[in-house]
Amino acid sequence: MASNSDTIYHVLSYIKAHPAKATIRPDKYDNVVEMYLDDDVKLGNPEIYFPTQRLEVNRMAPDFVSMNSDLLDYFHDKTAVKDSSYHDLWITTSHLANRNKYLIDLSFE
Repeated sequence: MASNSDTIYHVLSYIKAHPAKATIRPDKYDNVVEMYLDDDVKLGNPEIYFPTQRLEVNRMAPDFVSMNSDLLDYFHDKTAVKDSSYHDLWITTSHLANRNKYLIDLSFE
């Protein structure tokens, strides 16, 4: 896992505060929400979390999940899963340069 979860926190906070700036949709899997953000949005550490045309997969630390439960519940509510019993969070990110988008994919387990 990349060492600075602050970047992920700030990206998710930005999307929650500015939902019109992101495309948010449930994934084909019940426990996943997929989001796209225009790549002109300034992000911290994009070279770590948003590699160009490659996927970066991170299992977030239990501390991250427990400390940010309100923020994460906002996104969990966008999945097809209706209970709130998740313990793990996997985040897949990428810079889709050919689409001028950042991908943020949250998998709640």
